[in-house]
Amino acid sequence: MAISGLCVATPALRADLVNGVAAGETSPTSVLLWAHSTSLGTVTFQLSTDPAFGSVFQTRIANVTDGTLPVKRTFDGLAPNTRYYYRVTDASGDVATGTFKTPATTGRHGFHMGVSGDWRGELAPFPALRNVASKNLDMWYSLGDTIYGDVATPDVPAPQATTLAEYRAKHNENLRDHSGLNAHRDIRQSTSVWAMIDDHEVTNDFAGGAMISTDPRFTGNPTSLINTSALYQNGLQAFQEYHPISPRVWSGTGDARVDGRPDLYRTVRFGDDAQFFAVDERSFRDQELADPDISSQASIGAYLVAAFNPARTMLGLPQLARLESDLLASQQAGVTWKFVMMPEPIENLGPLAASDRYEGYAAERSALLAFIKNNNITNVVFITADIHGTVVNNVTYNAAPFQPQIQSGAWEISTGPGAYFAPFGPTVAGAAEAAGLPGTISLAEYLSLPHEDQEGYIAGLINAFLYSLGYDTLGLSGSPIPLVSNTGGWTQTNTFGWTEFQVDAQTQQLCLTTWGVPYYDPATAAAAPQYLLSLQPQIVQQICVDAILPPPMCNADVNQDGVADQGDVDYLINVIAGGENPTGIDPDFNRDGVADQGDIDALVNVIAGGVCP
Repeated sequence: MAISGLCVATPALRADLVNGVAAGETSPTSVLLWAHSTSLGTVTFQLSTDPAFGSVFQTRIANVTDGTLPVKRTFDGLAPNTRYYYRVTDASGDVATGTFKTPATTGRHGFHMGVSGDWRGELAPFPALRNVASKNLDMWYSLGDTIYGDVATPDVPAPQATTLAEYRAKHNENLRDHSGLNAHRDIRQSTSVWAMIDDHEVTNDFAGGAMISTDPRFTGNPTSLINTSALYQNGLQAFQEYHPISPRVWSGTGDARVDGRPDLYRTVRFGDDAQFFAVDERSFRDQELADPDISSQASIGAYLVAAFNPARTMLGLPQLARLESDLLASQQAGVTWKFVMMPEPIENLGPLAASDRYEGYAAERSALLAFIKNNNITNVVFITADIHGTVVNNVTYNAAPFQPQIQSGAWEISTGPGAYFAPFGPTVAGAAEAAGLPGTISLAEYLSLPHEDQEGYIAGLINAFLYSLGYDTLGLSGSPIPLVSNTGGWTQTNTFGWTEFQVDAQTQQLCLTTWGVPYYDPATAAAAPQYLLSLQPQIVQQICVDAILPPPMCNADVNQDGVADQGDVDYLINVIAGGENPTGIDPDFNRDGVADQGDIDALVNVIAGGVCP
């Protein structure tokens, strides 16, 4: 059936919860529950700590007056670090259930997260994501390009969504059943979910902080900003409607490009293990630079100078200040891992398509990375998407164009795509062939290579550019990042998939696992749905990194009498000699594996003001 007045082919809708239910905005004490029912009337949300709902903690009611508009309700008064279950019943009697866990406020409990981005409706049903729901995640993050508003898809065959109804139909297309599989629904009902826009929630490579006159795709007052246009507002409204997100706006910043606009920035702490910081890289950015000619060193050099204009911003100054303040506060609070969720990469990947990435806003990029370095903010990982491939790299910066690179202490992994054709590997191979770069092979030859050789070829192309510009080449080897292991290389650019992040509660070691299925094209998705249903995600990459932890505090008051003095030395001497140990201290004070005179000497040194061993 078609929505009146629109070129939107909508599948027959059942009067029920067509996209399932979801939980988001989850804090230690609150949650936002979401449901999309096409049955007009009352929707009942129930929350419980009992999966059988023998007792109900809270109940909320919502009313569906438009079958294309999801409903949401907030629940407060929750307990931290607690598993909750919720049940949603719509007016047709359809019932759906979900679960989530509230974050802990303090302590080390471990942390488990999944991330992906970039999925197009014509490539549904997204089998690369089908195993996410079974992972018992603490949270899931949809990192941009959650729809492609500027690509014709089966439910919205127009080349560009423009109306609110068309954008809603795009989101519904990605969240509904396809051939009996609904990976997004299963994910959203299994954990707390979060999301951020990139460009395709509106249209490709738009710059929200630029004037309407700079982009013919937007209409309105030519001197007004793109983030005030109808196209932007329709895209943002539909995005917030179809995710468990509470609508917020910026205010009081004094910045005309920011105040009154949607505030998508979020940060949530998970005990002492981790904190994420979600950044909107699209709504406030200045107009993008023209990409350089990658075959011309002069063009590349001029581009690097233009990108270092200190007046250019990607985040908008209020959002940049908020991110820096929150990162510093997290470090001071003793949180181990800081995950900065940015839809666009911040690592240096070279001049190819750099204008849409943070490389096109180099002065602000360097300022943020210098802030991290200069404030000794440790264990920062930028998690990004958009480039349609998994790439891991150390993140460096420079103080000015052509200056030496400086280690920031941070690193990045780009994730995904969930489903985008063509992914990073064949896209870059084709671009290199078209540019006639030295050492390139034809796209056909590239596609005939074994998987490992394809990845080696793509890494080689990127590294050639990075080396020529004085940047660190791909990966963490030889960087300050305490790498433990790497299986599968630094790139995975020929699969659809997602990345799993796990922080060990005891050691705080971070391990990431990239899951993937062979990529496929829209023709295959349309002609062979059973093939897509047969695809099962496999591990294609695993990387583990140790956390940089503060030195352990050593307690010189071993006899626990409230003062560190000669009494503690006597106490330790007695314990080492086999005497009683009522305080239960470890006599191996210097942690060299044996309790002996060395431990006594170390304790004497600490009491005298020396450094903890």
